[in-house]
Parts: sequence; C-alpha cells; structure tokens
Amino acid sequence: MLKGGRCYTPKCAVDRRGKPPGKQTATATRRRISDRGIQLREKQKARYSYGLMERQFRRLFANAERQPGITGENLLVLLERRLDNVVFRLGFADSRSQARQLVQHGHITLNGHKAGIPSQFVKEGDTITWRPESTKTEYYKTVAETVESKVLPSWLNLDRATMTGKMVALPTPADLDVKFNEKTIVEYYSR
Repeated sequence: MLKGGRCYTPKCAVDRRGKPPGKQTATATRRRISDRGIQLREKQKARYSYGLMERQFRRLFANAERQPGITGENLLVLLERRLDNVVFRLGFADSRSQARQLVQHGHITLNGHKAGIPSQFVKEGDTITWRPESTKTEYYKTVAETVESKVLPSWLNLDRATMTGKMVALPTPADLDVKFNEKTIVEYYSR
C-alpha cells in the first residue's frame, strides 16, 4: 500500500494503535473523533494509498461525480484505471510510488507508445509493455523472475513470457480490495 511490503508487517503506518503516541500515563485516553474527522481520515487514506495530491484527487472525484452511477464506485474504478496503478497491479513494481517512477522514467509503453504520464487512464483492451531498451536493465530481469509468484486481479491479463499486460475488462468495485470506505469520501465532498 504505502511502501511495498511494509504494510504486511506489524509496523504498518496506516493501522491504528490502541494508545496515542508519546509517554503513556493513566489519563492518556483518545478523544472521540467527529464524523467530519472520520470522513477526512478516509479521504486521506485513499489519497495516500494511491499517491495523489489533493487537487488531483478532487479533480478525480469531480470526474466520478459527473459519470452515471454511484459516485463512490466510479471513484474506485477511476483510481484503479490510472496507468501507475495498473503497472503496480500487473506486478511490474512493488508499490504504487515505484510504479509511478517506472512510468515517469519512460520504461513503460501503452499500446506501443512511450507513456510518461502516470495519471493517464487505461481503457479496456489497452496493452501495457516494457520498452525494448528497458528490458536490458537489471530491474527488469528481477521483475521477470518474481512476477511468476504474483497474483493478478481478474480484470487484468499478463503474458509472463513477453511481460505484456492487457486490460481485459474495466475493474468493478467487487473486484477491488480497498482499505478505505468510498461512501465516507463522497460524504466528505458533498458537505
């Protein structure tokens, strides 16, 4: 989620601890968080896990609001369709920030064209591959060895021999395993 495998250990920064930080005293109790605070926390969780700035996230939410259907589900689908997220889901990177860097440095192609914009949306039927120049790097060789053990979502397909990924269908909210509640994000923005 944040930095690769860190959130699979007990030291995950997103998980809540039972006590506040600092010296523990007998009177150290947490105050009840308001509804607005809970909504803000959920929005920040979504932003941080996808590595977006506030303006990008707000623009994405406005995009989801304009689409027909449920706004929260539209937001999830738009977040999953970003190129850096698709590269992460294909197993080409260990984290979304690493996938973002791969795209920005020009190692990934989208439909045969060099893609340098991580926020670019991937459509159904698009193919994601490595640039031929990037297949000679040490990183590519380690990814090619470790990609065998990674599990792909049902809406993506990967040819492990050629390291070519394809979006076979648009992601549905049932396919996604998110650690935040999209309904509270909608409530946050609709105040």
